[in-house]
Amino acid sequence: MAALSDTEMQPSNLDIPTDPEKQESSCSECDLTKDTSKSPRNVHGFLWVTVVLAIYSSTFLFALDNTIVANIQPAIIKSLNGVDKLAWSGVAFVMASSATVLTWLQIFNQFNIKWMYIFSIAVFMVGSAICGAAQSMNMLIGGRVICGVGGVGQYVGVMNFLPRLTSIKERPMYVSAMGLTWGAGTVLGPIIGGAFTDSSAGWRWSFYINLCVGGLFTPVYIFLLPSLHPQPVGTPVTERLKRMDLLGSLILMGAFAAGVIGVNFAGAMYPWDAPGIIVALVLGGMLFIVFGIQQTFCIFTTEETRLFPVELVSWRKPLLTLLFICGCCTGVCVTVPTYIIPLYFQFTASDQSLQSGIRLLPFVCLLVFSCVGGGFLTSRLGYYIPWYIMGGALCLVGSALMYTIHPHSSAGAIYGYSALIGLGAGMYLQLGHAVAQAKVKPEKVPAAVAFTTTAQLNGLTFALVIAQCVFVNEAAKRIAWVLPHEARSTIIDAISGTGSTFVRYLDGTTKSRVLAAIVTAIDRTYILCIVAGAITLLATFGMKWERLFITTTAAA
Repeated sequence: MAALSDTEMQPSNLDIPTDPEKQESSCSECDLTKDTSKSPRNVHGFLWVTVVLAIYSSTFLFALDNTIVANIQPAIIKSLNGVDKLAWSGVAFVMASSATVLTWLQIFNQFNIKWMYIFSIAVFMVGSAICGAAQSMNMLIGGRVICGVGGVGQYVGVMNFLPRLTSIKERPMYVSAMGLTWGAGTVLGPIIGGAFTDSSAGWRWSFYINLCVGGLFTPVYIFLLPSLHPQPVGTPVTERLKRMDLLGSLILMGAFAAGVIGVNFAGAMYPWDAPGIIVALVLGGMLFIVFGIQQTFCIFTTEETRLFPVELVSWRKPLLTLLFICGCCTGVCVTVPTYIIPLYFQFTASDQSLQSGIRLLPFVCLLVFSCVGGGFLTSRLGYYIPWYIMGGALCLVGSALMYTIHPHSSAGAIYGYSALIGLGAGMYLQLGHAVAQAKVKPEKVPAAVAFTTTAQLNGLTFALVIAQCVFVNEAAKRIAWVLPHEARSTIIDAISGTGSTFVRYLDGTTKSRVLAAIVTAIDRTYILCIVAGAITLLATFGMKWERLFITTTAAA
């Protein structure tokens, strides 16, 4: 594979000096929205297809790891023990992603995009190796945190490459494909994880597979990706760091860590009124408030360098704020069914990991169909508000129906109800990205991307944290009513999934009552989706019936 020089690979629609002694133009100053059909890259044909597959693979793996542990947790607990830390196998990843996404966006705005992207992939691979080789739950959780940090860096890297390597006419296709790749990875995670777990490979290959894919495309990352410089070459590292909001990054990371620790440990390991839990929850809340104040008043930062794009939040022009809220809501409606549906079938139908993952296919198929179809129709018709109305309504109805399920509900009913949620969530899963970018000035597009990406990741994180907290605490409370003499540790073990022998050996009547308690707890998690659907509908009252996307190009 022939190596291509940085100069050759620089986007051709950028104003780059021909004198190598001169500083390279800043990519951040380039007009990436210039309407031109001229290709901004020197790689075409098979090599370009290879590059696209390589960068999309990193997006797919990041999305895959969001949910790959959804239905393999019983196998992990059986192998590593530590049932009291069950929730952390999933939460650690999304917490780390949400806490660092804005920091990665600033890193990619200051340093060589190619090498920061490769660095993020390396971090992701290290985390995957640690997870696959984990000998304890603590080791697995640490690996998941590292994976989350590296994974979101990969995602941000791809978002930086696509505008610079595609023309304005072809960009919508590539951006849509990226969104589809992310969505497919998110909802296929439980299926792929289940397939590995039920095979001779075992659950560890749910993480080792990342190393195989990453190793396969490493030559592409090194030799075919261009070195894109968002700042003039030769800018000192200290100067670049001054343009980053390091204080804001630290505050936000601390807020996520404290808040998630408090919610996750409450009920499962310690009572809600335990001093440690109270301190964690109060500290998390205070740090989020401090972060908001620091960002609003630019304390030890500036309007240009602050971490969160506060300038996009406005009550006089509330559209972007409403898009942020709806982005969080669609994250909720994707995450809860993805984690909870396999859990339901593992308990009520004794499904193995793969079987329970396959049960997600109706939800997955409708989600992908509406995501692609909605994006196409929006770009053709130009209106965006109908998709929020229909999407919110379908999520609300489907979630309300899922709230009514019981241990003897038919599989067909579950498929139908979940399909409604998938159809609704898909309608506006990626829509916020396009609307936000269309409503801001070209120089604010990166901030809009950060804004909407943060919304979805926050929705994923808080949905997973709260849903697992609700499930564990509700199930433990209700099982304690059925089995008042059992220790709480035994009850927590009973809700760890099909790996628990406790439920399996209960007598018929008691087992039915325990399963009813568990399914009732599962029902309660859909309150999150009901609220998310209702909030989406309410948000549409603040949106305008306006036509934004006149052509497919405008939808970029």
